[in-house]
Amino acid sequence: MSTTATAPVPGGPQGKPEQATERKQTVSAKPVTWKLPVTLMVLAVVAFIFFGLYGPQTTAKFGVSSGGDFFQLPAIELPAFLSGIVLSVILLGLAGYSMVRKTNNRHTPRWLPVVFTVIFVIAFLIWVVGGARTPSISLAGLIAGSVTLAVPIVFGSLSGVLCERAGVVNIAIEGQLLGGAFTAAIVASVTDNPYLGLLAAAVAGALVSMVLAVFSIKYVVNQIIVGVVLNVLVSGLTGFLFSTVMQANKEMFNSPGRLPIIEIPVLSSIPVLGPILFKQSVVGYLMYIAVIVVWIGLFKTKWGLRVRSVGEHPQAADTLGIKVNATRFWNVTLGGAVAGIGGSFFTLVAIDSFTKEISGGRGFIALAAMILGRWNPIGAFFAALLFGFADNLQSIVTIIGTPVPSQFMAMLPYLVTVFAVAGLVGRSRPPAASGIPYVKG
Repeated sequence: MSTTATAPVPGGPQGKPEQATERKQTVSAKPVTWKLPVTLMVLAVVAFIFFGLYGPQTTAKFGVSSGGDFFQLPAIELPAFLSGIVLSVILLGLAGYSMVRKTNNRHTPRWLPVVFTVIFVIAFLIWVVGGARTPSISLAGLIAGSVTLAVPIVFGSLSGVLCERAGVVNIAIEGQLLGGAFTAAIVASVTDNPYLGLLAAAVAGALVSMVLAVFSIKYVVNQIIVGVVLNVLVSGLTGFLFSTVMQANKEMFNSPGRLPIIEIPVLSSIPVLGPILFKQSVVGYLMYIAVIVVWIGLFKTKWGLRVRSVGEHPQAADTLGIKVNATRFWNVTLGGAVAGIGGSFFTLVAIDSFTKEISGGRGFIALAAMILGRWNPIGAFFAALLFGFADNLQSIVTIIGTPVPSQFMAMLPYLVTVFAVAGLVGRSRPPAASGIPYVKG
């Protein structure tokens, strides 16, 4: 009894203070990751040199309204050199603040990378437009075009979220987009009905996903390997059918027509926001609906709770009576259908025909958007908009005659992908059981 009463307590009168301190630090200390602050500082220095010190001595003009707007807003004119200096100094301040917090073993606030990215993009845009032969650009057109180009990426990232939240890594998004695009084109051409093509695209994406689900869930094949094989298979199959069937009779098999652009009266004439929200094709409106429905479904319903439990701790979910593998199978199938709808954008909205590799790697960019969005539908949506912005910007700045090499601008969407995933994501954590097959018993 007395032994229990007088036992040394770490850090107490009879314990060793240094041992107590060491134990406390071991429990409370977290590993310091310098990836994010170093990346921010490097980008801030680059911005200060190029956007500030070597910024153009001109005025960058950004048009806000278009001719058909309900009311007109004046254009925004900014001195490129002064704006570059001010914005790059702000970037240096944010990067410095991030490094100070890391030095004190404190994590960078989540808002900081977002604010840093927005300011960096604004500074880059002013620098590019200010140095162009025609230092003027339509801001409304740039944003509206960015949203349009982001549509398939948003659908692809939502597919990834649905799959990984249930514990299955979906590398096959590229194949699902491509399969949806091909099926939409051929069905819409044969039936002369693009809406049937849209429905067929969802079915095609679901079929590709079912193959992924069967092999990775039922037969416990490595999910990443199955996804890569499916991408290659769909690419080869659609390419073969394009060459042998579509090219042989283009009028019959590769003339799908386009889904009409639906304008909501009055609302579509609001400057900037009108074309983005109220002047879209059916696929564009479905994109907004899908983001909201998936977010509500995952985080506000019993179904979503079960899906997330399967992705985080399948053993515990199984104990509670949830059918883990069945939940994963249907979630992967649903994710494929969503990606297939995104694939229809290429052949029913962007252009009115199918070509080889029309998806252009956007399935992999969708994966990056999902990671950057932290496996959250809304986060993935905004991340996809960033990639769509980069894609659209490289087209516009080439038209206005920027001094930036065209090869660099063509690489811009993929550079944004690399920087976003490797440097700006921070300490994001995927679902704990993502990529891990579940074998009952």
